[in-house]
Amino acid sequence: METFNKLTSMLLHALETREPTVDLLDSFVDHWKSITNYYIETTDDSRPVRQTDIPWHLRQMLDILVYEEKQQAAGETGPCTEYLLQHKLLETLCTLGKAQYPPGMVQQVLLFFSKLLSQMQKPLLQLVSVHRPVQKLIRLCALPGSHTEKEEAEFLLAVCSRVKQDPHTLRYVLVVSESFQIQDQSAAKTPASPQSQHCTQASNQTEPPLPDSPTCSPVQSEPDLLSVLLQLTKSQRPSASLKAFESLLLLSSLRSGHSAEILCGHARLGELLAGRLQELHTLLPVDGLDPGEVQSWPHTPWSSQFSHCSSDLRLEPPSSDHMTNFFSWFDFLDHLMREAPEVLAVKLAQSVHQLWLLDVVQPQLQHTCEQVVLVSTSLVSAAVRLVQSSALLDQLVHFLLRTHPLTHLLLQRCDHISDQISMASLSLVEELLQKPHRDILDVLVLSFLQSRSYLSPPAAGQEDRHTESNETNEDSDDLEEDPFFSDSLLSDSQVLLPALTSSSSSAPPPPSALGSAADVVNSFLCLVPVQVRSAQLLQQGGYESYVHDAHTLVTECQTLSLSWDWPLSLPPPSSSSSVESEEFFEGRLLKVLFDRLERVLEQPYELNLRLTAVLSRLTAFNHPLLHEYLLNPYIHLSHCSRSLFSVLIRAGAPDPAQRTHHPRGVL
Repeated sequence: METFNKLTSMLLHALETREPTVDLLDSFVDHWKSITNYYIETTDDSRPVRQTDIPWHLRQMLDILVYEEKQQAAGETGPCTEYLLQHKLLETLCTLGKAQYPPGMVQQVLLFFSKLLSQMQKPLLQLVSVHRPVQKLIRLCALPGSHTEKEEAEFLLAVCSRVKQDPHTLRYVLVVSESFQIQDQSAAKTPASPQSQHCTQASNQTEPPLPDSPTCSPVQSEPDLLSVLLQLTKSQRPSASLKAFESLLLLSSLRSGHSAEILCGHARLGELLAGRLQELHTLLPVDGLDPGEVQSWPHTPWSSQFSHCSSDLRLEPPSSDHMTNFFSWFDFLDHLMREAPEVLAVKLAQSVHQLWLLDVVQPQLQHTCEQVVLVSTSLVSAAVRLVQSSALLDQLVHFLLRTHPLTHLLLQRCDHISDQISMASLSLVEELLQKPHRDILDVLVLSFLQSRSYLSPPAAGQEDRHTESNETNEDSDDLEEDPFFSDSLLSDSQVLLPALTSSSSSAPPPPSALGSAADVVNSFLCLVPVQVRSAQLLQQGGYESYVHDAHTLVTECQTLSLSWDWPLSLPPPSSSSSVESEEFFEGRLLKVLFDRLERVLEQPYELNLRLTAVLSRLTAFNHPLLHEYLLNPYIHLSHCSRSLFSVLIRAGAPDPAQRTHHPRGVL
């Protein structure tokens, strides 16, 4: 038995010793010759490639290349890989795929390229014998009537994954302008790694200059990687479309070298992505859309369109889904800009500003048709609410607040003859005030209050606190003599004061120091006539719920403004001479809000809700100028100046009894 075991061991050892003698290069060449012999010997042009041995030979060649690479030492290139590169096998395969001979050959070529790029560890894209056939194969993707979208998407994702691993190879798979090649010549000559350098030497190749592009015009004569990916995002096959989205995200997340300049400045990524948004916008049936539905459109994640597909084939979306397609693409752009480097995100956002906001949205906002104005305003309002990228938010704010004719028009529409347009415009302002962008309040309000020229010269002078206290008492006596300021109203409001005191205990005292927080609150409460007070009618308590909502709003606004480095004290007021020569202007926003507020008893309830929502949010911000101008009832206003308190007084004058016959219907 022992002799038998020794004999078995010797036989196995002999087999193991003989196995490595198989020459991988000979086997690799034999498989390639079998493919080429098929074209020499066959006469049946209609025989599909799946019925031939070509797919099997290609798989064997790929397995040999992968196995050989694993057996080689680091930085070495095997003879099979050298043969592949020196004899330009990839160029030949690309030509065979383009000819579609035998039928279905392009599908096999795409699969071979995909697996080669994803399974080989050595960087190959910088080699001319690799990136040239890759570029040619890219141009064969996303053609009209293509039946290989799945394989095309896999190939493109493999290309983008390799570019993600070796960002310097981006310039080898994109068509860029000749001027950029000259600027980036020094970077192009730097090898990616010792492995790639050795591979280049082994294949007797040098890194060639990039293929010249005709021009850097908006439309190129031939498709490139980005335009092909954009076309595949429209595929009716969710699997292919999803891979195209993922490929675009991979490219946009490159963070090394001149990636941003190549993608946006020379490969038109921004133009392509913003152009798609423009295209989807033009498909919206403006005449048939409900502005309210558009304004309240929910967040539509770009990936949600792939999570609910039960089949691999997606039917043509009906016209009712145009809104979903638009907001899905908007969310994709927003997500892409959040993930992209800052330089690239800014360039992409600028393209959106030019191609979508200025070229499409602005003409609609300035249209004379009420339906077009309502839908476009609601659409922008929804975009402002949904945007999360800081770069895209910057461009939206710049478009809405620094495009002077448009900004003036949008603010004027808050007091439009059409209540629907007014409510849509007020909603847009309210959405802007909820965004984490300091310029919004600076442009709309604070820049007009900075001089404090709303104060009268006596109040602006530096007087002693005793005089101020006397004036305060006189003002309080005058207010208490008014029919609106009765003792019963003050007593009814006491339930509000403890809640306010506890909720604002950590807040700084009123900047004017002319009265306590309770005095200020009571002053505003006393402006509300008894006939319109309905809080005591609520079953679960009235003021407590109001205070809770107000505290939530104040907390939200204070959190929003923490990083804005606002001053803690008021700036010095303008001198008396400048105040007399300059008439105070509260700004277009506060002007239209105050004008509307003076007519609060004459307006629809829904409009008043929008109006008070904007004013409430403005007063909730923790800025000393806003506190003084909007919340302090004791300031001395200059000639022709208005404050929130004075406007509320005018809203109930001169004969409130005749104007409150249906108060709860409008307040």
